[in-house]
Amino acid sequence: MSSRDSASPEITPAVLLRAYACGIFPMAESADDPTIFWVEPEQRGIIPLRGLHVSSRLARTVRGDRFRVTVDEAFGRVIDGCAAPQDGREETWINRRIRDLYTALHDMGHCHSVEVWDGDELVGGLYGVSLGRAFFGESMFHRARDASKVALVHLVARLIAGGFTLLDTQFVTEHLRSLGAVEVPRARYRALLDDALGGFADFDALPTDRPVTGQEALAILTGE
Repeated sequence: MSSRDSASPEITPAVLLRAYACGIFPMAESADDPTIFWVEPEQRGIIPLRGLHVSSRLARTVRGDRFRVTVDEAFGRVIDGCAAPQDGREETWINRRIRDLYTALHDMGHCHSVEVWDGDELVGGLYGVSLGRAFFGESMFHRARDASKVALVHLVARLIAGGFTLLDTQFVTEHLRSLGAVEVPRARYRALLDDALGGFADFDALPTDRPVTGQEALAILTGE
């Protein structure tokens, strides 16, 4: 379900947070479309935090620390990467208003990025909104094989360590399904969301002043 918001300068970061708390989120038709519309899917995508699928090959990549992973070091560049065309995704829904809103949320401490680096080159990452014990994944990108998957592994480890209970992916793609994403009906999602909003979680429970190693991340996922 979606509702068109054809002229909404009144949408502020505070309004956006209230929308997430109600189970809705904004999108745009394209990067060039200045309007925003609200979306509330009948079937909502989530990744159960203890249900992330990490293949043996991906685990080797994570454990080997081929990439360096940081958080909140290059938020603007991550949004730029998510907005850029990629194989299989020529169009983007991230327009200027969405960039500005989420940058403001980042400045408020409610929006975070995970960056994946190959040396000094940003090769992947993701960003999303943190509210209570819920994290709403917005978008991800990669310029090197497995870079976005590595970002997701580190994100889930951070969410588990910080006491989060809900990872919202909005929709489920085949890519996300291979990583453990499932669809839940709207009523079930709202119950999960209400529970998550009733508590506090700490996105910075893991170190932010140094990269978390792949071994550390995997140990959290497996409970070791």
